Amino acid sequence: MIKGIGIDIVYVHRMKRWRTTPGLLERFFHGEEISAALEKGNGADQSLAARFAAKEAFGKALGTGLRGIVLKDIMVKNNHDGQPEMLVSGTALSALESCGAEKIHVSLTHERDDAIAMVVLEK
Repeated sequence: MIKGIGIDIVYVHRMKRWRTTPGLLERFFHGEEISAALEKGNGADQSLAARFAAKEAFGKALGTGLRGIVLKDIMVKNNHDGQPEMLVSGTALSALESCGAEKIHVSLTHERDDAIAMVVLEK
């Protein structure tokens, strides 16, 4: 049973500005997300934008937004096949459990200036 669906779009160039502001990436992203994105060189901003869009889409899928959720408690990484996965802990895990969902599906895409993510929460 689907408990919620969320979608979000992020302007990729926003991440360029964030990377030049000390401590800003660390405020919104898990350390593993930052490391993985920066390893992509020129693709770092697209990767970060897609992951930030996924966090926003997660809040929309919850139906409550991200109020009270620490964004670093939401981590988007690629599994061994390259498929994105969303892992939640702390405040994000509590929000997931409160809405009754047990599984998170996430899809990411980006094209030059925009990154889009969709999240489906399933019971």
